[in-house]
Amino acid sequence: MMSRIEVAKVLADPKIGEKITVMGWVRAFRANRFIALNDGSGMNNLQVVIDYENIEAEVLENIKYHSCLKVTGELVESQGSGQAVELIADDIEVLGGNNLDEYPIQPKKMSMEFLREKAHLRMRTNTFSAVFRIRHAVAFAIHKYFNDNGYYYLHTPIITGSDAEGAGEMFRVSTLDPADAPKTEDGKVDYEKDFFEKPTNLTVSGQLQAEIGALALGKVYTFGPTFRAENSNTSRHLSEFWMVEPEVAFCDIHGDMDLAEDFVQYLIRYVIDNYMDELEFLDNRIKEEEKNMPKEKRRPMGLIEMLRFVVDNEFERITYTDAINILRNSKPFKKGRFEFEPTWGADLQAEHERFLVEKKFKKPVIVRDYPKDIKAFYMRMNDDDKTVAAMDVLFPYIGEVIGGSQREERMDKLTGRMAQMNIPEEELWWYLELRKYGGAPHAGFGLGFERMVQFITGMGNIRDVIPFPRTPGSAEF
Repeated sequence: MMSRIEVAKVLADPKIGEKITVMGWVRAFRANRFIALNDGSGMNNLQVVIDYENIEAEVLENIKYHSCLKVTGELVESQGSGQAVELIADDIEVLGGNNLDEYPIQPKKMSMEFLREKAHLRMRTNTFSAVFRIRHAVAFAIHKYFNDNGYYYLHTPIITGSDAEGAGEMFRVSTLDPADAPKTEDGKVDYEKDFFEKPTNLTVSGQLQAEIGALALGKVYTFGPTFRAENSNTSRHLSEFWMVEPEVAFCDIHGDMDLAEDFVQYLIRYVIDNYMDELEFLDNRIKEEEKNMPKEKRRPMGLIEMLRFVVDNEFERITYTDAINILRNSKPFKKGRFEFEPTWGADLQAEHERFLVEKKFKKPVIVRDYPKDIKAFYMRMNDDDKTVAAMDVLFPYIGEVIGGSQREERMDKLTGRMAQMNIPEEELWWYLELRKYGGAPHAGFGLGFERMVQFITGMGNIRDVIPFPRTPGSAEF
């Protein structure tokens, strides 16, 4: 194995005068003498200075943008501005870099759409390397938070026979030949001949199974891939995405809100404390991108300012009914500036959520007690018989990031809701037995992992915070 030191370690603790070996890719090659080398270990490059007495001309001719190099030399204090140290190279070996004249990623402005077509190469850009380091950081912080707070990580199934959301937009899992599927006497597909002997789908949520874990282990969380067969091409939707779903026994809606607030603040604080170089780069990128935009199209604040807005403020907590009243009494509503009318019984739109956060309260907001008719069957009915103990966490710019609820633990109330929503009891017999055998009050929520990463990185499209996006008509890479 070739001995080397990572660039991030060199820059964090430079040993001046020491002879070292680094390996990485050429991010820039100026004046045929100065190489910016990056190995993916951090945001910053190491400047390599060519020593012409030791480096052959033939080697220099083969060094191009994104050539892969092995460089050995002496680490010295930098003579120029822009970096504290530099490496005087006395030996360079080109490890890889054939046909770089045809390399499609160049050090110039490229559209996000073009880079999505080159998803096998886009991580090499400064923007995407920063995004995916932060994605790692958020994932690590999720596990650290729950582990440090006594939760157990539960792997819930990806293939499921139940629809947790009642959405019906699921990907079918089958081994049957679609061109020659076996049929029943009435002409329908005979799923008893299928692998699982029943219709099965890719999961939209691990929540129902997480409830099983919570009612045995007390506090659990899931963190895994989920799937929606929704034909949506918006900047906020993916067909395959990751969900984080804690579930807590002996917890009500207020404990659920406390957990959600503490959790998201922890995640953001972790990134601020450990990945400020990446955040500053992404913040500057957004400022540069928006400087010529009209004011109404710009973000309400800079990226780092927006992150501090979340971690430095106690979240405002209001009921859905309060939210509707506030919106209907607001200047934007009275002046006809809302595209959608805020009406009791309808979902809050992104423009309503942003008004509450950015204009009314100037802090993140948690809205609770939503009308039962726009929420799922498993949410606990409130005493008014009109609303359920559900809550959404709202952030600036992006709107809802978390949706959760206290779960309905009362058997009669749960079966009544299932009947109203035409959900057959026999499909969820096991879910009902959780209430029958030692049921307990419990609550939880779901955090869309990519939406959280999108908020922390400031990326405009959710397809740019997952390495290989799956969307309608697109399953490349």
